[in-house]
Amino acid sequence: MPLDPATGVFFEMHGPSTGRPLMITLPLMASFGEIFGDELAPVLAGYLDRLTDRYRVLLVDYPSIGRSRDIAPAELTAERVCADLLGVARFAGFDRFAYWGYSWGGNVGLQLATRSDRLTALVVGGWPALGGPYAELLQAAQRKLPNPEPSSLKVLRSPAQYAQWIHYGQSIEDWPEREAVSRIACPRLNVFGSEGDLVEAGIPVPIASRTREHRATLEALGWRVHEIGGHSHALCMQPEVAVPPVRAFLDKVLG
Repeated sequence: MPLDPATGVFFEMHGPSTGRPLMITLPLMASFGEIFGDELAPVLAGYLDRLTDRYRVLLVDYPSIGRSRDIAPAELTAERVCADLLGVARFAGFDRFAYWGYSWGGNVGLQLATRSDRLTALVVGGWPALGGPYAELLQAAQRKLPNPEPSSLKVLRSPAQYAQWIHYGQSIEDWPEREAVSRIACPRLNVFGSEGDLVEAGIPVPIASRTREHRATLEALGWRVHEIGGHSHALCMQPEVAVPPVRAFLDKVLG
């Protein structure tokens, strides 16, 4: 599969060439099988089996994971991330496309949708589209920098790369969230597990509770908000749970 020479991003395409363009980012990636092995192969297959009858799915190794080229941690800003994802999408033949990201990938989707008019639909999973715990997650990343957890190092190339999450977080410290989110015009869905609040490095990271808190405001802004009861933040690793509500949304808004 190709490497975009401009961005250095390795990617894979799945589904019919005539399918509706859909980019899915973390926790899925082009090199998912190589990184996680046979044990988690059913996760990727579960997504693709439920989507590729109708959608042309673009998976990317990003940022600096799998077969993609390295990015210096200090260069991982929201501006760089959006430029890279838009660039690899263009190289892959996606002019306009739907975007689906989870957790950090959902956070990125908000940045992408407020910096580009190329999105046909936006799915933000496992992250509040309003009231995002940006400060809490940045503080947690700073605490974990000296000793990143094994789950992070499973994906990252080295412990030093963990600093990229800090630089990304710092790049959006002054982002006018409410103003920016209110300008997103494409169809949009915020989906989360009801038990999806986290504690990272001893710091509460309210994901589910913040999404629930802002639900009425989001819906007034035109968002669809879908809460999946009885599931934690790890619901993204359960395609049988995560995909159906998103697929229903995409089918409806993309026709």
